[in-house]
Amino acid sequence: MKKTATQIPAGVRHIHFIGIGGSGMFPIVQILHAQGYHITGSDNNPSDIVEMERAMGIQVIMGQKAENIEGADMIVHTAAIMADNPELIAAKASGLPVWERSKMLGAVSACYDDCICVAGTHGKTTTTALLTQVLLGAGLDPTAVIGGKLPAIGGYGRCGETELMTCEACEFSNTFLELHPAVAVILNVDNDHLEFFGSMENLIAAFRKFAALATKHILVNGDDPDSLKAVEGLTNAPITTFGLTEKNDYYAANIVLHTGVRCSFDLMHRGKKLCAMDLQIPGRHNICNAVAAAAAAIMAGAQPEAIAREAVKFGGAGRRFEVYGEFSGVTIADDYAHHPTEIGATLTAAKSMGFKNVWAVFQPFTYSRTAMLLDDFAKVLSIADRVVMSEIMGSREKNTYNIYTADLAAKIPGSVWYPGFEEMADYVAANAQPSDLVITLGCGDVYKCARMIRDRLR
Repeated sequence: MKKTATQIPAGVRHIHFIGIGGSGMFPIVQILHAQGYHITGSDNNPSDIVEMERAMGIQVIMGQKAENIEGADMIVHTAAIMADNPELIAAKASGLPVWERSKMLGAVSACYDDCICVAGTHGKTTTTALLTQVLLGAGLDPTAVIGGKLPAIGGYGRCGETELMTCEACEFSNTFLELHPAVAVILNVDNDHLEFFGSMENLIAAFRKFAALATKHILVNGDDPDSLKAVEGLTNAPITTFGLTEKNDYYAANIVLHTGVRCSFDLMHRGKKLCAMDLQIPGRHNICNAVAAAAAAIMAGAQPEAIAREAVKFGGAGRRFEVYGEFSGVTIADDYAHHPTEIGATLTAAKSMGFKNVWAVFQPFTYSRTAMLLDDFAKVLSIADRVVMSEIMGSREKNTYNIYTADLAAKIPGSVWYPGFEEMADYVAANAQPSDLVITLGCGDVYKCARMIRDRLR
């Protein structure tokens, strides 16, 4: 960072993270660690992220206890930490600055004159990761905060030496309103987190507030009516549209969905072809994400030929149709999809790839989302040939909805569900056939089930 992070209190050197193993925490940890802050943290669950943090020399304590905060000048915690957490209680009683993760991310984003914030109900991680890889390959050296692992940077974030930053902007709890975007990107606005927003009108209004923060550009999906509604009449920054139709400023033409994960298209700008693009990620939804990333990259100074050259190297972010390989003839993949629209897009893409059977191995996430969108989940999961589910992962919620996976299974003929991953993995490994695709779905820890299935098939 060229400028001092003035919003982080003066004199702070040791920052302690409660819930340091979260995917939202890790890129902030990477950036602050690179800036010379002394970082420690705690978590309740071992994970790949915790191992990566320890490999960086960061002390991560398993279990959350009051004494963990000793020696810290400041504490940062995830939104998922409950109010009765003993470590958080001790932090609040300590008199030290205690920030929720989104506030720290906002402070980091304020340090960059050219922060590109990528928002949207779906596709944020893929788009931010692709944009980051393109900018990096084009020599523009961005700082990055991504919600998934990008192999090109070996993590979820990086610290560059320029004023350019890419940042995934999450709408949940209005987190993205803490950010300081030069460019605000809106990929789509869909019916998620309604337990927080209450209505689509409130959700659209939140995206409008986010877009109104942009100081240089607003980049919006011109094919999505609710996204357009969110930016209608805004004058704080010029509005540019992207999408899959030629009514947009940037759009894809001559789309070809190839066998397997590959697709290709011509990147167009107001009727002029900029470059031909090849992607190693599947589906029309990812073509739309790629057009958004390309448009944002051009705004940041990347040339179309560099964008095409770098985009073809992008194999997706971690947990975004991440293919583990073929084991005993069965292909195993993992995807973060946890909303019906995302699951529908992922399974539709999977069904077009020529596999004998597509297995959806799904972990429902949060009782509210499962209850509110139950019929939608049943409809999109039925795209798969076989459906296997776990019990609902409640995360930050208690089951006041009286909803269970059995309620979802009752709406999907032939589906099965099990309390835990071991039983699920046993069932899938015993019944999957050569030439089948097994894809685990969900934003919790269902990737562990993919690994169990892989190990059994080995």
